[in-house]
Amino acid sequence: MAGKWVGRRIKRKEDPRLIQGLGHYVDDIHFPGTLYMAFSRSPYGHAKIRSIDTSAARNMPGVVEVLTGADIRGKLGNVPTAGTLPGLKVPDHPCLAVGKVCHVGDPVAVVIAEDRYLATDAVEKIDVNYDPLPVLVDAEKASRKSTPPIHKKFKDNIAYVLKSKGGDWSKIEKQKKSLVVIKQRLINQRLAPVAIEPRGVLAKYSPGEDHLSIWTSTQIPHLAKTQLSLMLGMDEAHVRLVAPEVGGGFGSKLNVYAEEGLACYASRKLGRPVKWIETRRENMQATIHGRDQIDDLEIYARKDGKVMGLKCQVIADLGAYFQLLTPLIPTSTPMMIVGGYTIPALDLVTIGVFTNKMATDAYRGAGRPEATYIIERVVDLVAHELGLDPVDVRRKNFPRPRQGPLTLATGVTYDSSNYQGALKKALALSGYKRLRKKQAQLRKKGRYIGIGLSTYVEICAMGPSSRMPAGGWESGAVRIEPTGKVTVMTGVCPQGQGQETSFSQIVAEELGIPFDDVTVIHGDTGAVRYGIGTFGSRATAVGGSAIFYALQKLKQKMAKIAAHKMGVPARDLAFEKGKIRTTKRTKKSIPLTEIINEAYFAKRLPPGVEPGLEASHVFEPSNFTFPFGAHIAEVEVDSETGQIKLLSYVAVDDCGRVINPMLVEGQVHGGIAQGVGQAMWEEHVYDENGQLTTGELMDYALPKSTSFPWFQLDRTVTPTPVNPLGVKGVGEAGTIGSTPAIVNAVVDALQPFGVAHVDMPLKPEKIWRLIEQRRPS
Repeated sequence: MAGKWVGRRIKRKEDPRLIQGLGHYVDDIHFPGTLYMAFSRSPYGHAKIRSIDTSAARNMPGVVEVLTGADIRGKLGNVPTAGTLPGLKVPDHPCLAVGKVCHVGDPVAVVIAEDRYLATDAVEKIDVNYDPLPVLVDAEKASRKSTPPIHKKFKDNIAYVLKSKGGDWSKIEKQKKSLVVIKQRLINQRLAPVAIEPRGVLAKYSPGEDHLSIWTSTQIPHLAKTQLSLMLGMDEAHVRLVAPEVGGGFGSKLNVYAEEGLACYASRKLGRPVKWIETRRENMQATIHGRDQIDDLEIYARKDGKVMGLKCQVIADLGAYFQLLTPLIPTSTPMMIVGGYTIPALDLVTIGVFTNKMATDAYRGAGRPEATYIIERVVDLVAHELGLDPVDVRRKNFPRPRQGPLTLATGVTYDSSNYQGALKKALALSGYKRLRKKQAQLRKKGRYIGIGLSTYVEICAMGPSSRMPAGGWESGAVRIEPTGKVTVMTGVCPQGQGQETSFSQIVAEELGIPFDDVTVIHGDTGAVRYGIGTFGSRATAVGGSAIFYALQKLKQKMAKIAAHKMGVPARDLAFEKGKIRTTKRTKKSIPLTEIINEAYFAKRLPPGVEPGLEASHVFEPSNFTFPFGAHIAEVEVDSETGQIKLLSYVAVDDCGRVINPMLVEGQVHGGIAQGVGQAMWEEHVYDENGQLTTGELMDYALPKSTSFPWFQLDRTVTPTPVNPLGVKGVGEAGTIGSTPAIVNAVVDALQPFGVAHVDMPLKPEKIWRLIEQRRPS
């Protein structure tokens, strides 16, 4: 695929309209007569609903309708959950609470009014009487059989238990006396995705045509359309869903929420457009949260640093209800827990539990950052215990570089790998040996530098369909217009990844046409055939491959027309610089415009060739892809205040073949910022009463640009064999690799104080207390 367009640093096509404020988000779309929704939400973490009095709200000027759970029962389906697991308990999740509320922010009633401010004022007039119930926010307590269940239909709060055991544990038992055994508990705290654009939906029902148009901020337009059609009981052919500009998703918009269903229901009931735009407080309370795991580890290692066995129990806090993928996200942790290492024996247990919190679901990385955090802490714990260099322990546990498949103890088969190569390059770029010398010198002066490594492997390009709740395939279509311009229609739905640019590069490369002659259409179920959407770093690897194959079909047809006109075999033709030319010595060529005219006017088409130039393809990969990389962070810890300063950061990532280096670097930059944010600052906290104490950005600490040094980025290139482009995916790489690198660096800085582990987030007060507890008196 190397050539004129693929591999070039080309600025994003999307940027000019977005930078100039010319893009259209959900709240930029207006229709005459639009009504606005506002919600009455539970102020309690757990409570019975004794009564709801909506009369005062209904009587307010400008209020058109007020709905409660009783009003929509049997008329609007539950919030959907996809995927199944053995023994999975699925609680009822109505769009408006019925009988009781299960978390702060649980919607109880909705007001629809002529104006959003009137709707908000009317919500204050709704009188809900609650009887508080015991609140459960401790996931470990929730996992005990003796703890009363949140959902009375179940006997306990355990949603599921998954167990996986592999390798020869009898060998571990025999060698136990010669092995080092390390036990450690890790906390992967709860996070808020905090997309810059909160959620929003606008529904417009046309009674005469029985047609519903929906504009919503989503990563999965086609799947959302299907689920909303089911919730409403509508023929899907009468529903169109459009995802306009999406101001960030990070997995939080890989969902179908109650508010979307209610807007659609209200529009059908009232015959007018209905809009809802989420406030930031609602976003923090009622948009999915991420992570929230307790991991108990038992590590068995030889004294040379080789890890022989790993036991891990994961307690995953699922929240009170399920969103679309809630129960499935923690299952990625045991799947990827060995990272890039060959660990012979594994004993893994994952316990999903209900608590009185908002649901967790996919947040950038979705189970894989948790897995990487576990295994990268494991490697550093072994190095710390044995007094070995963390680099040497990683090399001791790496498999050999492979271009072909590699099956590890988890049963997962990786596509291609060269973990040593990525680590070697990262070590060279960071000046690792120099950093170690600097560290030793500064420690003598009372300054504490830490160097943290992370060598990660992630699972991307979600497919094949047999292992996906909604299918792992993706659709793509390419149409060459009579004017010679090219229209691409893709089932993926980017929210910042830049596929309008990268897909244009692929098309321009294959057809030998100008990059600006390509237009990419996405996010409109009325214009694009069914697709799966954008998540799990799959858009280019799967969606781009569908487009690539559609292009091959088009090229074959155009070559057949050209061969007929030129009197040469079609196999001897190539596409280049707006022409189709022969590859033989005759050097004949014909302009693409002539072939396009022939295809549409059909005066001298070859026998059996239909008029027109349009092709589509559905691509389903044979396996996932497995990007990898090595990150190295350098930090300094102030022993007097506990403040941490990030001094330098090196990231070497391998996402396979690169379509556009600028897009790759942008994704890595953003990912690192989010991963460092988790390591150092971010934490969503519920108190013992189930109150969200971090419900505004005044209380939830996000990283700022001033928090970071310049990131030094590089890459290795190990193409995947599972798709024709050789691309693996990069959207989550920075998030997955950075968190353990930072924690490892801080723990490394604190080694003189005897610190072997610190739980995230690494707040200054926490670090200061650790130092003070261990400081010589």
